[in-house]
Amino acid sequence: MVVAHKERTMRGFLGIVGGMALFVLASVFAAPQTGWEELNEQVIKLYFQGKYGRAVKLAQQALDTAERTFGDNHPNTAKSLNNLGLLYKTLGNYTQAEPLYKRALTVSEKNHGTNHPAVATALNNLAELAKARSRYTEAELYYKRALMIREKHLGPAHPKVAISLNNLAGLYFARGRYADAESLYSRALAICEKTFDPNHPTVAQILNNLSAVYSSQGRFAEARRFCERALRIWERKLGPEHPQTATALNNLAMLCYHRQKYIEAEQLFIRALKIREKTLGPAHPEVVAVLENTARCCRKNGNFEQAKEFQQRIEQIKCGKTPTSDKKGCTER
Repeated sequence: MVVAHKERTMRGFLGIVGGMALFVLASVFAAPQTGWEELNEQVIKLYFQGKYGRAVKLAQQALDTAERTFGDNHPNTAKSLNNLGLLYKTLGNYTQAEPLYKRALTVSEKNHGTNHPAVATALNNLAELAKARSRYTEAELYYKRALMIREKHLGPAHPKVAISLNNLAGLYFARGRYADAESLYSRALAICEKTFDPNHPTVAQILNNLSAVYSSQGRFAEARRFCERALRIWERKLGPEHPQTATALNNLAMLCYHRQKYIEAEQLFIRALKIREKTLGPAHPEVVAVLENTARCCRKNGNFEQAKEFQQRIEQIKCGKTPTSDKKGCTER
């Protein structure tokens, strides 16, 4: 007998702001030439390929090399601290990310003072982490300080200003301040479309975020148009199995779900789930979010047995167990 499962609210859009923490590149003036520069480049390449597990190992090597070569308080050490912290945050390991970010901020302030763009990068990433942990007041303080530094030193139309605008908008979105979020996202989008190619991945991130705002306001046609454009960009620029592609697939699926297009939603959720499990591992919070959405889609389509299987996997993850992945779609009987 299939037990009826109480319907709950769909899990929210993925990728709101979270994709815009900042990696720090090695300076072309770093001296002397060491293995650190090469390691740093490899870490960044793996990150943008979505290969986070491999990137973490190299990022730790890069940090060890920086400390050994440049010292604990060198700017290059701060860059490695930031990059390793970002990888842990991306993988959902917030406890490991926080001390790395805080140490990167301390080192940057020691080297540059409190109002340098390098400090803004550390502040932005601490804000991202605080937001991910629902510490919204703390996050807003970090975001606003980073934005102030960037506007002062880089000018109001710089791409890093756009990132700060995007990220502060994401915080406002999380707190239900949709008009404020839309205004900041629109300003960020205008900067990025002018600065970059209109098909740049950063443009796609902001399109994705604006789509979420429109969806929350019931403006589903606009939301779908922006989400589909983000998906096309990410598939073309990053590849069909990149985590950002999965973000757009999940979000497009949610829009279909809210328009009662359950079969289309189910297919998109399954695609997103396969990518998330492959790149983030079977127990990552974003995998759980997609599993929950997929289970609800199964129930809407009358496939209660498959929904039950997905729900059991969710419960296993929440109990600390790593389930055996069953990637069959809901429509496979």
